Amino acid sequence: MSKILLVEDNEMNRDMLSRRLQRRGYEVVLAVDGQSGVEMAQTESPDLVLMDMSLPALDGWEATRRLKAVASTRHIPVIALTAHAMSGDREKALEAGCDDYDTKPVELVRLLGKIEALLSGFGGDIASARKPTA
Repeated sequence: MSKILLVEDNEMNRDMLSRRLQRRGYEVVLAVDGQSGVEMAQTESPDLVLMDMSLPALDGWEATRRLKAVASTRHIPVIALTAHAMSGDREKALEAGCDDYDTKPVELVRLLGKIEALLSGFGGDIASARKPTA
């Protein structure tokens, strides 16, 4: 069973998404802000992180930068979750170190596809964009 760290400050989003992921067979651990997300990634060793980008205090962009700056968490795939699907957000997620990007409201089938691709090592949308072409 793969472990997913869900970093989300909105209680309703956190509850809904965690229950839906658990029903799909994932173990879900929760963090309510960026700082606790960074700490839990180090202590819980999740297989993947779903990172809300609009978090209070330490936002998801900076939390992801911190995860990718540390050898013990650098390898953990991070999917950015954001309600702000503005032009440039995908690039901003790439620069912060995210491996993929998804918008809210979450479309579960689409998100599950991205989760499964990253967990299987095939990479997501952004991770694929990082690979040099032959």
